Amino acid sequence: MLESIRAVNPVLQALLATLFTWFLTALGSAMVIFFKDIKRGILNAMLGFAAGVMIAASFWSLLAPALEIAEANGDVAWVPVAAGFLSGGLFLLVVDKILPHLHMGLDTKKAEGIKTSWQRSILLILAITLHNIPEGLAVGVAFGAAALNGANGSYLGAITLALGIGIQNFPEGAAVSIPLRREGMSRRKSFFYGQMSGIVEPIAGVIGALFVIKMTSLLPFALAFAAGAMIFVCIEELIPEAQRDEKTDSATVGAMLGFTIMMILDVALG
Repeated sequence: MLESIRAVNPVLQALLATLFTWFLTALGSAMVIFFKDIKRGILNAMLGFAAGVMIAASFWSLLAPALEIAEANGDVAWVPVAAGFLSGGLFLLVVDKILPHLHMGLDTKKAEGIKTSWQRSILLILAITLHNIPEGLAVGVAFGAAALNGANGSYLGAITLALGIGIQNFPEGAAVSIPLRREGMSRRKSFFYGQMSGIVEPIAGVIGALFVIKMTSLLPFALAFAAGAMIFVCIEELIPEAQRDEKTDSATVGAMLGFTIMMILDVALG
């Protein structure tokens, strides 16, 4: 199986992997067909779970390999990794300040980014879309790195990362579409916009793979960049949103569970 995967162009690998993660976002969004509302505690657990997976993936799938590769290249390992990590966070900070978006449950006046007259529903969707940029980027960079490394373990690691991101995308998709339904959208529109929030992942995945392949010397930087972007999203967006009301225990349990599952997947399979 791994030989078959290695024979495929790495950019196509990244595209197929991120189409898989987008598909699971769409599958989660389809839950709006069965549910019109979602309890806040469950929503918090979903957001916490997503944060836990992303935090674990940032270290096990991205930062640890980045340090190993930088050391093998004869570099001072922490220099490109620290630079990449901080650059990834800075990139998402700039996007966060520019891209108009609104978090669930907040008044339209509290929208972030450049001021705009866009509809509330569009601003809500863009908030989740922001979460998905680093996820797709991480998967794309991982497959690009695997192609350059050529080792079976690198491919297993990339596949594991895609699987972990996909697993957390399922509840994330539901966490988008069901609140949109609660906002007054039809089930069809809620599903459509919910799954559309994940379509940015294949785009970011292809960009990540292309960047790594074209700039091979920057591989440790690129892996750390993706990790920094994901950690930024967790700290800036997911965790505060999951801790917004008094039902914080479910968010904490969800984060612990998500971290554990991603760690097991990465250590056992990667």
